[in-house]
Amino acid sequence: MTTPPDDPRIETALARVRKGAQERAAALGPAPWQPIWKRPRKPLTKAEQKKRLLLQCERLQQAGHRRFFTGRSRRPRQRRNRIGSAASRSDARALSRLRYSKAWLW
Repeated sequence: MTTPPDDPRIETALARVRKGAQERAAALGPAPWQPIWKRPRKPLTKAEQKKRLLLQCERLQQAGHRRFFTGRSRRPRQRRNRIGSAASRSDARALSRLRYSKAWLW
């Protein structure tokens, strides 16, 4: 496929359009303020991209730690004083047996 020869009329029309766009931009003044999410994105440098990925990795690790420890905290906690609590449980068991038995009626 061959490229068509440069047409001077197209070149001049394109130059006029560009000049008109620049004049309109100058007449309007600076662009109005736009929120960040509407601004065109500029590509990040490699260093910025690595830094962002590092922060993201740290955030994900912290979230994983939080999930792990919340799962652990739902499990029943170990009794602080096993001997005392076992004794109190056995006392309570004996009392409940007495309560529901008819032994005290004899």
